[in-house]
This record gives sequence, C-alpha cells and structure tokens, in this order.
Amino acid sequence: MAFVFRVAMQFVGLLLSLLGWVLSIITTYLPHWKNLNLDLNEMENWTMGLWQTCVIQEEVGRQCKDFDSFLALPAELRISRILMFLSNGLGFLGLLVSGFGLDCLRIGERQQELKKRLLILGGILFWTAGIAALVPVSWVAHRTVQEFWDETIPEIVPRWEFGEALFIGWFAGFSLLLGGCLLNCAACSTQAPLASGHYAVAETQCPCLENATAGPKV
Repeated sequence: MAFVFRVAMQFVGLLLSLLGWVLSIITTYLPHWKNLNLDLNEMENWTMGLWQTCVIQEEVGRQCKDFDSFLALPAELRISRILMFLSNGLGFLGLLVSGFGLDCLRIGERQQELKKRLLILGGILFWTAGIAALVPVSWVAHRTVQEFWDETIPEIVPRWEFGEALFIGWFAGFSLLLGGCLLNCAACSTQAPLASGHYAVAETQCPCLENATAGPKV
C-alpha cells in the first residue's frame, strides 16, 4: 500500500509539473499580458505581450507588430523575457531528471539511492522554475496596478489592465511549485517495498545455493 501511494504521489507530482511547464511556455509567447479597451472606440482592443503588441478590430481582425528593440522595452518586460526562458529551461530539465527517478521506471531499479536523489533534484528544479515564472508575472501585474492608479496620468488616457496570460502564468508557477513539493515528499518517504523484497529474496536464496554447491559430508 505504501508503495502504491508513493508511486501515485510521484505520478501526480510529475503531471502537475508537466502541466505547469506547458502553461509556462504558453504564457511566454501569449500576447495577452496586458489588455487595453478604448472607451472612445469599443470595437478596438489592444493587447501587449513580451514580444509584440496587437490590435483587434471587428472589421480588420487581429494585427500584431513585434517590438523593434529589446533595450527600448520597459525593465519589467526585459527581465520577464529572461526569467520566462529560465523557467521553461529549468522545467524541461526537471522533467528529464525526475523522470529517471520514478519508481515505476525499471531503469536503475537496484540503485534506489540514486533514484531518490534524482527525484529531489527534479523537485528543486521545478521549484526554481515555478519561482522564475511567478516573479515576472507578479512584477508585470504590480506595474500594471501602479500605472492604473497613477494620479499623474490624466483620466482621459486609457489604462492597461490584466491580461489572460498573467492568470495562466500564476497557475503555471503554482503548478510547478506543487509538483516539486509532491516529488520531494515522495522522495523523502519510506523506500519502496519492491526494492527490499529483492534483497529479501536474494538473502533467502543464498543459503540454498550454498547448500546445493556444498559437497557431501563423509
């Protein structure tokens, strides 16, 4: 029963981490970090992401334009690009490392200590990936709130609001953190009985082999 619970915890943790990693990639390239609705022209909506700005019009459709210069971007967008790339890379490494540490994987079945260390390392990588995804999303959200309530900007000027990508990024970061926690909890729990069973069988078979190979007593 303990072995089944341990494997189930590893499986759920890996699935949550995989979901968080996929959503982190989607958040990186989704051009909906900020939304802008014009009161004067309700048929025109603006969206901004890390890579481009888009305008959506009912007659024309969606038109997007990439940012011309990386250095010309605000600081939160520049750092967000780097941190989101870091989150995607660490999440991919975490999937590779923790995948080899699963108990249901037959590779390295007798090296339980190595598999435990791989699970712990994978959990740490997922934690780091989750933090790297939460920081840029929260930073952009904080800057959006500051600009929205900035009293120095005239009221007639449209204000940016939260986009869908921010909520997806928050969900991705927490999924990576929770998946890493489950993997570390599974790694720190008791060892699987399957491994101890192998050694028990080996110990019971050794005396039989020795008695079989021993010569007859005179």
